[in-house]
Amino acid sequence: KLTGRATVEFQLKKAKGSQAEFVSNSGGGGTKTAKIQIELDGYSAPLTAGHFAQLIQEGFYKNAVVTKGEASLFIGGIEGGRDTSPTALLPLPLEIFEAGAFEPQYRLPIEILEGELPVLPMSVYGSVAMAHGPDNDSDPSKFFFYLFDRRSSGLGGMSFEEGSFAVFGYVTEGSELLSQIGNGDVVTDAIIKKGAEKLIYANSR
Repeated sequence: KLTGRATVEFQLKKAKGSQAEFVSNSGGGGTKTAKIQIELDGYSAPLTAGHFAQLIQEGFYKNAVVTKGEASLFIGGIEGGRDTSPTALLPLPLEIFEAGAFEPQYRLPIEILEGELPVLPMSVYGSVAMAHGPDNDSDPSKFFFYLFDRRSSGLGGMSFEEGSFAVFGYVTEGSELLSQIGNGDVVTDAIIKKGAEKLIYANSR
């Protein structure tokens, strides 16, 4: 688990043969590479954020290929014969911290229509969450950047899927690059820049 916050940097490059480029807000013209930073929240999602941080430390996402969905950028997964890691095979229960609760709840989504709200909402552009796995678990290796668009939101301006995914962090630098990431772009590296000492490894629990 993660006992606090940590910063992760993703380094990406355009797919081979792609004519597109990344253009950041810092200027300098287009490039074939980009960096995005994520802040992991181990206070509100200790198990999920810690699991993800352990995958980062094991190099699981290095050379992973991006799959672009309608409103999400998916990365990871052990399908397709991709090399895996011990952590990617561990079960990961759905973890959601409801506002006003004292601790996260597991394997149960929260009911937005009944007024329940998560501490870490998905309805934010650049939220980061694990994909769904079997039963009421999260996928132990596949995550996504959510490109929230309020114009296609539901009741109260929130995503129709709010409260059903384990959100564990947010993009804090490079959010303008998310819409420029295409299908087939590659994560060349992913590292923990700050907060690695707050990770308690699964085999130590």
